[in-house]
Amino acid sequence: LGVHHALAERAPKYTKRPNVFRLQTAERRLFLFQAPTPEEMLSWISRINLVAALFSSPPFPAAVGSQRRFVRPILPTAPSRSPPEEQLRCHEEWLERVVQELLEHQRHLPEGRGRARDLDEYRIKKEFLMEE
Repeated sequence: LGVHHALAERAPKYTKRPNVFRLQTAERRLFLFQAPTPEEMLSWISRINLVAALFSSPPFPAAVGSQRRFVRPILPTAPSRSPPEEQLRCHEEWLERVVQELLEHQRHLPEGRGRARDLDEYRIKKEFLMEE
């Protein structure tokens, strides 16, 4: 199971069992794990996220096409060769870019009677930015 560009977090909506956390991978697959105690669950979450951050190289720009459609950036599978300080700086810059892009995206809502394709495109991009 590759953890590059993955995110581990509590699964508060999952109520069947205690101490369950979720892991969403770069391929958008979702896994649920159960830990014996809440402390161990938090430990697993923090360690998985640390390793995911260390192994996550900065994303490549999305493919360029003649259409103005939104395309997700390409997430490299090769581990980053940058030192942790450089990785942190890259992650912080990426977060700033995504936040600004999300704010800009929310300012330009599609028209209420817009084409279904435009509305779908808007939704897909918003979901991506929220996940990031």
